[in-house]
Amino acid sequence: MSEQDWSRLSRPRYAMPEDLAQALKTHQLSQAYQARPPYQQNDYIGWLNRAKRPETRQKRLDQIVDELRRGDVYMNMRWQAK
Repeated sequence: MSEQDWSRLSRPRYAMPEDLAQALKTHQLSQAYQARPPYQQNDYIGWLNRAKRPETRQKRLDQIVDELRRGDVYMNMRWQAK
């Protein structure tokens, strides 16, 4: 994955978790993930990492994959790339 410019990001930058990286690779969604703005990438990682139970983490991972596959949704809200 290519390096993003995080210099203007004011919140903590999260490292890519292995399960998300693997899901992106398995579902061939790396490009879709990289096409999202840096704040969305970071929000997805932070949201995934805040899951306390494995079932919750898996549910969130499945939602991220689904949203990236669809392309017009971000955190259950309609979204359109500029």
